[in-house]
Amino acid sequence: MTPGIDNEDDEPAVPSPCISVCRMDASTGWCEGCLRTIDEIASWSLFDDDAKRAVWDAIEERHAEFMAKQAKVRR
Repeated sequence: MTPGIDNEDDEPAVPSPCISVCRMDASTGWCEGCLRTIDEIASWSLFDDDAKRAVWDAIEERHAEFMAKQAKVRR
């Protein structure tokens, strides 16, 4: 075990999706940088790892939705 890391199953901590592009999109309610909602951003530090992974799953779905909309616009 690495000193200073207190993690029961030796899994690394779930990283924040923040990329320091912090602008909320009024039409989606998502941050333009990380695709989180304002509630997800505000609560991130309070979430356990399972909740953080659930947010990452939601971000993946939002990204797919965003890319599909972009593909339609380009046609």
